Amino acid sequence: MRLHQVLRNVDKFRTVFDFGGRDVAHWFPGHMAKGLRQMRANLKKVDCIIEIHDARIPFSGRNPVFQDTLNVRPHLLILNKVDLTDLSNKQRILKTLEKNGVKNVLFTDCLKQRDDNIKKLVPMVMEIIERQPRYNREENIDYCLMVIGVPNVGKSSLINSLRRTNLKKGRASRVGGEPGITKAVLTRIQVCERPRMYLLDTPGVLPPRIENVETGMKLALCGTILDHLVGEDIIADYLLYSLNRLGKFSYVEKYDLQEPSDDIQHVLKRIAVKLGKTQRVKAITGVGNITITIPNYTAAAYDFIRAFRKGELGQVMLD
Repeated sequence: MRLHQVLRNVDKFRTVFDFGGRDVAHWFPGHMAKGLRQMRANLKKVDCIIEIHDARIPFSGRNPVFQDTLNVRPHLLILNKVDLTDLSNKQRILKTLEKNGVKNVLFTDCLKQRDDNIKKLVPMVMEIIERQPRYNREENIDYCLMVIGVPNVGKSSLINSLRRTNLKKGRASRVGGEPGITKAVLTRIQVCERPRMYLLDTPGVLPPRIENVETGMKLALCGTILDHLVGEDIIADYLLYSLNRLGKFSYVEKYDLQEPSDDIQHVLKRIAVKLGKTQRVKAITGVGNITITIPNYTAAAYDFIRAFRKGELGQVMLD
């Protein structure tokens, strides 16, 4: 089928997403509140703050509480997961961040066995630290960094990548594909020998109240909020809307659709049929109950979302 035929209905797709009065669940478990308190209490031990965030949402979802309470130390923003991100507008990102007062930015892929940008991190941190007084740490020969961020952006992967690059050692922090893996507060982990440098690992902390529904939906789509708190169906629908808005139609080929669609029920039905995701339910009829097989829309939605998070639907920039 020719491209103009495939895209003939795209101009009729949604240009605005209807949240239907929904609100994103507020996810601020006890370990998050405890972590934030202890971060504040341990600032005197810290030379530099390393904030890590998902490069697919470089502006959305950064916790303003970090900026308000932890920004008294030199700061480096790491935008991770660049392998999943469309960086064609990288300069726009840097200029926008600079306008917001963020001048030190590094793009990384912490799951990559060798990431050249990870090698730049220690020299970059040393340069940032040397620009400002070390407060009460002037006589310390070792350096202490605090790594912060919202859940599931790659804090533990960053630590493991630094150890692999600088110490030739294996992982020290558990990693996972869902938010809330790290619950321990301020575990001290060595990441470099020369200079001797340690990182304080922290749990991911979301703001107690997410600023707006669309920001919350972007956070949910990137896996920083547990799916069931928002709903797989609405996350999948927002994903479809976002892909269509950005002209990213790789889902058509992946799930054997005939053309792009703006109807999430149609897309999920095709995904369920292709992957054999069905469920048996009882149906009430005039002559008694029967069991029928129907598409499992929840399982299809989960597969659609997971494919996005793994980069199987192409590189996407949501902001």
